Amino acid sequence: MDSQRLDRVEVPTGPEPTASVIWLHGLGADGHDFEPIVPELRKTAAQRQVRYIFPHAPKRPVTVNGGAVMRAWYDLYDLGINRAQEDEEGIREAVGLVQGLIDEEKARGVPAERIVLAGFSMGGATALYSGLRHGERLAGLMGLSCYLPLADQLADERSPANADTPVLLAHGTYDPVLPLQLGSAARDTLTGLGYRVEWQDYPMEHQVCMEEITLVDDWLSRVLAD
Repeated sequence: MDSQRLDRVEVPTGPEPTASVIWLHGLGADGHDFEPIVPELRKTAAQRQVRYIFPHAPKRPVTVNGGAVMRAWYDLYDLGINRAQEDEEGIREAVGLVQGLIDEEKARGVPAERIVLAGFSMGGATALYSGLRHGERLAGLMGLSCYLPLADQLADERSPANADTPVLLAHGTYDPVLPLQLGSAARDTLTGLGYRVEWQDYPMEHQVCMEEITLVDDWLSRVLAD
């Protein structure tokens, strides 16, 4: 699969975007899920014209949901903290989809260092996995209410190009879907490997809140600054 097969929602904040944010949705959602957030990112918009790209994941059976077909970046076998099995093949296929989206933005005149990979839940996990292995320097990586897939492989597979790329992680302390421990474990793994991680948790469940959106706006304005 490649990015040409992915439908997407695009929301530019001006006629000539000079930066892009590729934002991946969570399991069972679609690209429209975070489209309403764009008007709230006022600080970033005031600084730079940005193209927000919200792709729709392919539809596939998802094991954890009884094999029901839904939009998912890869199959998910277990939501537990100690996941015994992960869909490595599917996760690596998702990297190809993300790579295609990055290549499209580069072809439209946005260099890799002006591209942010972001996502929520499974989308955040996919963004982290892809970005940490990407061979070109990116502007930033953002994972909201997510975890780090195949974490034990990162030390050997990570790209030096993004060794100092800013990373933003945020999580709900009452998240019943992906417990806070999954997010904090991702934070600890990344900081242990020397990444520049900003972390914030909020008294919420598997969702976003206005305080978090404000944090995202501030962070984007910084990582996309001249």
